[in-house]
Parts: sequence; structure tokens; C-alpha cells
Amino acid sequence: MRAMVYRGPYKIRVEEKDIPPIEHPNDAIVRVTSAAICGSDLHLYHGMMPDTRVGMTFGHEFVGEVHEVGSSVENLKVGDRVMVPFNIYCGSCYFCARGLYSNCHNVNPNATAVGGIYGYSHTAGGYDGGQAEFVRVPFADVGPTKIPEWMDQEDAVMLTDALPTGYFGAQLGDIEQGDTVVVFGAGPVGLYAAKSSWLMGAGRVIVIDHLEYRLKKAREFAHAETYNFTEYDDIVVEMKKATDHLGADVVIDAVGAEADGNLTQHITSSKFKLQGGSPVALNWGIDSVRKGGTVSVVGAYGPMFSAVKFGDAMNKGLTLRMNQCPVKRQWPRLFEHVRNGYLKPSDIITHRIPLEHIAEGYHIFSAKLDDCIKPIVTTAA
Repeated sequence: MRAMVYRGPYKIRVEEKDIPPIEHPNDAIVRVTSAAICGSDLHLYHGMMPDTRVGMTFGHEFVGEVHEVGSSVENLKVGDRVMVPFNIYCGSCYFCARGLYSNCHNVNPNATAVGGIYGYSHTAGGYDGGQAEFVRVPFADVGPTKIPEWMDQEDAVMLTDALPTGYFGAQLGDIEQGDTVVVFGAGPVGLYAAKSSWLMGAGRVIVIDHLEYRLKKAREFAHAETYNFTEYDDIVVEMKKATDHLGADVVIDAVGAEADGNLTQHITSSKFKLQGGSPVALNWGIDSVRKGGTVSVVGAYGPMFSAVKFGDAMNKGLTLRMNQCPVKRQWPRLFEHVRNGYLKPSDIITHRIPLEHIAEGYHIFSAKLDDCIKPIVTTAA
């Protein structure tokens, strides 16, 4: 099969690999029909995540058709069209029983925090991802769901990570009726978080970024107020001015490890790898939210130390909530919203790239070229 293969920071190519075999009776092999490049894939591409090994195939957002099933699989059969959440989880451990599918205790021998994630380094279990013609899906009776007949394939791809994560970010904010919500980051997750904030009762939604084309999308797609932080001496002061000098009720960090806005933080994290990520957006969030407010973090950070202003958070009495999104827990409500027309996930897709040209897709997305917001990868399998 053809698959995207990692060869080092900023170096990927498409190569021939063996079609993955059934390794466990609960496995399924899925023929990928559509995948996506996620902003967090860029952290791998840029060499930000520990233990990203040469030869790995990335991709944790994908849908496809069941090609083969293990002897114990009961809920799927060959030919079924399925959407696969980015979490790999057993469904029965202490954490899965509590709905914490992203913290499954049985799928990742390499970490005590995160569970398993497709195509996201050996820190997240070492599983190959879906930017390929075929992918092995463990615990096939637990994770994948058949794509509803009424659902568009590209909407289904967005429901495997980006939309549930944005929705989860708003959910973690415990938004109350009329709250002011500030979202840092106008990438796919930030756009979905802003849109979801309205569904949860927000009275005002503000999105902050530094790229005008993404801010334009935030106004059009999420109907949010927008601020370009490069146009202000201090975006935190500007947020205080915009909220009666109190601060926002809820702040959502949808940026994560490679936030711009502070040269020192950017260099020590992105260039020297001395931090698990540049916490610029998170620190702005801590400073921008009101006393007693809530900061929700769904932007991805590495497992290393990061210079977060924890003292300020403590002294302001903030509630900090964060996790990798347990995707399948969000699906019932999101399926309703999509079917009823409140959300159209594929509206943020800007580029459709054949698998053979995925290296160019990564370059376009990484360099923020051609007003790229969300690229989809198509296979010929």
C-alpha cells in the first residue's frame, strides 16, 4: 500500500508499506477513503513531540471502509463505511468506564497520562495512522462507528477529531447563559470551539489570532468578534478593555505547543526544545480571564515542562480544565447538531490533496500558504 512516512523534521514522503495485518482478534483493517492533516500533526512534522520515530505514518483523522475483521469483531463487517475516533481505547478499564476514553489504561505502555492515538508518536502508543491506503484499527467493536447514511464523508472526517475537540473545549468551559468567551486560535479547533460556544449559551464570543484569513473565517463561520494580536501592544490589556476591565468569563486555548506572540517562548520551545510547547496563548488566557473564571485547554502540548503562569492562576482562583477529547462521548449530541443543520463541519475545509502529494500538503499547511485552514487527504485505494 501507499502511505505517508516520516523521515525526520520537515521530511515526509509517500512510500510502499505492507498492508497491516490483523494482530489481535478484536482488530479491523480499514481501507482509508479520506483523511485529514491536523494542526497537531504539524507538531510532529516540526519535531516537537518526543519519540516520533522515522518510518511512522501519521494521521489520526480518517474514515474508510472495513477491509478485514478479526475473529472476535461482532459490530462491523467487511464493506461497512466507518468513522474512527482518534482515541484508541479498550472500553473496559477504570478510565474508559468513566468516559475518559482518551486516558485508556490498556493501550499505551509508553506513558502514564495519555492513552493511545493513531499516528502520534510512540509517546501515544506507537500506532501507525490513517494517512495511508490502509490502517489497523484495534478494539474495532469499541471505537469505530458506521457512518450514518445521511452524513457526508467530509463531515464524518471532521467528526473524528477537530469538531469534537472544539466542542469539548467549549464544554470544559462550563459556559453559562450570557457568558463572554474568548478563544485563542482561529484554526479548525478554535473555529469549532467558537461556534460551539454559542450552542452552549454564550452571549459574546471573541476569537484571537494573527492571520487575517483565519480571522475572516472566524467572523463568517463562527459569527465571532475578532482581534489580531499583532495590532495591539498587549492583547491582554485589550481584552480587559473589551470586558469592562474584568476579563472574560471563559477562555479556551485552542493553539497549543507552537503559539506565536513571544519570541523567547517560541525559541525555547520550537527551536531549542527546552519546553513541551510555547505557552504564550495559555498564559494570555490566564491573564485575560476574570477572577474566578475558567480556562479550558484543548491545544496540544508535549509531555515536557512548560513555563505556565500557575501562580497567577492560583491567585485569581481560576478553574483550569483540560484533556485530550474523548471523541465518541461527544458524537450523539454532535450528530444531532449536524443532522439538524446547526453545524456543517466541512465548511472549514479549504484544500483537498491526493495522498501522493501529501508532502506538499504539509508544506502548505505548515507555512500557512494559500489561505489554508483545513486540508483533506484523499486516497486512490
